[in-house]
Amino acid sequence: MSNEQSGRIQLNKKMLGKLLVIAVMMFGFGYALIPMYKHLCEVLGINVLTQQDGTVERPENTQVDKSRKITIELDGNSQGPWRFRPTTRSIEVYPGELATVMYEVVNTKPYAIKAQAIPSYAPQSATPHFMKVECFCFKEQTMAANEARQMPVVFYIDPKLPREVKTITLSYTFFEIAGASTASR
Repeated sequence: MSNEQSGRIQLNKKMLGKLLVIAVMMFGFGYALIPMYKHLCEVLGINVLTQQDGTVERPENTQVDKSRKITIELDGNSQGPWRFRPTTRSIEVYPGELATVMYEVVNTKPYAIKAQAIPSYAPQSATPHFMKVECFCFKEQTMAANEARQMPVVFYIDPKLPREVKTITLSYTFFEIAGASTASR
């Protein structure tokens, strides 16, 4: 083996080492992106579309705080071929009190459609205190042709809600899941 070939082999080994280090660093960065993204979104208060819905259990020792009432304003927006609205515009609840509100959706098309609802809350500081026990937003909804349906949201407001928050707006956007209609149009 000549000195020239030996030199190339050494250079190739050095390059392979550098490439392996870069590949490991890229993998580590990609792995770290998910928690960094979640933390950044929490800190900045963006992309707070999904709280841990469906996993909230009502604490055993929650006491209803009758010293104050919270007004819950309800809103519904639709992105698709249906009518979607709350059956009432607002309710008053005590923190810790279990409450139920209804939303109504009507598929206005002559074919079945799959849809999903995404909640949002205002003020955003109320989001961690709005505890949903049951909600149609937890899963996809399949609406039959021309079907009308009433869907409940069962929730309570955590008594730890800051006292300055007197009104919370719960808004849902109900949208069609792309490519999920169950019949040809």
